[in-house]
Formats: sequence, structure tokens, C-alpha cells
Amino acid sequence: MKKLLLLFILLIPLLFASDLKTEQKIYKLIIHTLLPEKKEIKVWSDSLQNEKLLKTIPNLIVVKDSKDADFLLLDQQNITNTKGIIFVSNYKLLQKLRNKAVGGFFWQKGRPNILFLQENLKKRNITLPQSMQEYIEDEL
Repeated sequence: MKKLLLLFILLIPLLFASDLKTEQKIYKLIIHTLLPEKKEIKVWSDSLQNEKLLKTIPNLIVVKDSKDADFLLLDQQNITNTKGIIFVSNYKLLQKLRNKAVGGFFWQKGRPNILFLQENLKKRNITLPQSMQEYIEDEL
């Protein structure tokens, strides 16, 4: 019984590390797809956890002020005074910001979900590659 408990305790960090690697790869793909012309992308997040994750992605520079960011990853705030692309990390916030956010990435039932909002992509003149077309929604 003690061996089973020890094994379980040792495996938990590995499972979380796997999720973090997955998130890192997804955000890297999303950010570089939304801003393909930029070599260094200024990013900002209202979440310390997301900020730490963004710092691990090559060619991203985490900035202190949301007004300086090219890409904003929001977890809880409603940012209005920005020229950057707004992306959210939870579904409820995506519903609130459906007129501003270009999309969101969040976990539901243990699965990663990616959504892009067609109207907001059009407003920003963003065309996603064919490989990401399946994630575009007309409405929530």
C-alpha cells in the first residue's frame, strides 16, 4: 500500500508537467499564427501562472503594461484600453468578451479546447491557416 501511495505521489508532477508542455505548445502555435509577421512578440497576462508559461516560449517578451502588448492573455480581467490581440483562458470570459477577444484556449472535462471567433478575426484582418479552420466558430 505504501509503495502504491509513493508511486501515485511521484506520478502527479509528471502529469501536470505534461499538461504544461501541451499548453506551451498550443500557445506558441496560437500566438505565432495570430502574429506571423512579428519576430519578437510582446505579451501580457493578468495571471501569474499564464505569465510564467508565456516566459518559457521562445521569441515572446512579457511586458508589464497591457498597453504595450501585441498579445494579451486574459484569465479574469476585462481590458478595454489596448490595441493588442485579446485571447482568453476560460470560457466564461470568452462569453463576456465575445465582441473583443479573437478566441480562447481552456480545458473542459480534461480536454483542451481552442475557439476562434470568426467576426473578431475579420475585424482584425486575421486569416488562420487551413489546419486551424476547424476551430473557428460563428458564435458562442
